[in-house]
Amino acid sequence: MTAVAPGGMVTQGRAARTREALIGAAAADMDANGFDGATLSAISAAARVSMGALTFHFSSKRALAEGVVEQASAITRARTAVAVAGQSSPLPAAIALLQCLADLLDESVVVRAAAVLARERPEAVPGWHQAWVPTLRRLLREADKVGELDQGARPVAVTTLVVYLLTAVEVYRGSPIGEGLGAKGALSRLLPFVWRGVVTKGT
Repeated sequence: MTAVAPGGMVTQGRAARTREALIGAAAADMDANGFDGATLSAISAAARVSMGALTFHFSSKRALAEGVVEQASAITRARTAVAVAGQSSPLPAAIALLQCLADLLDESVVVRAAAVLARERPEAVPGWHQAWVPTLRRLLREADKVGELDQGARPVAVTTLVVYLLTAVEVYRGSPIGEGLGAKGALSRLLPFVWRGVVTKGT
């Protein structure tokens, strides 16, 4: 095993902190202004990092956006895994997954920025959706197998509908008609209307 000199550890720690600050600043700018409205100069100033240091860690705004999505995806996978674990059956687990995502949209600027990037730059930036849609798809397939979905509700279609719903919630939370509900409040208001049409009666 190669030993790491104390000075090297300090340098690595400083680099990690700089990278973290840049991702946080980029997320805040992209959440507020979208990918096109965010600027490297504003991100550099907000992170209190020189442009030289920024471009050392991230060669472009796209690279920064990828860093934001990567961190948001890691947060999302960890939190949703905890939310889904221990649920009584697939349908409650799917609901817990959605509620967790809504909480993250309210709490985490990095997750909100990733959701914005998923809408605005789906081809250029690997999607945040990949952190949770496969789990949602699996849970809905399992719910269908155990009879928790209505006979006419196909899991693939329900997955698509739920993705649309969460996108609407993410947009709605920041709009003038959002009434200050936040993502969690908006989801609680809208989800019953969607669920009523796809779950087995009495579920």
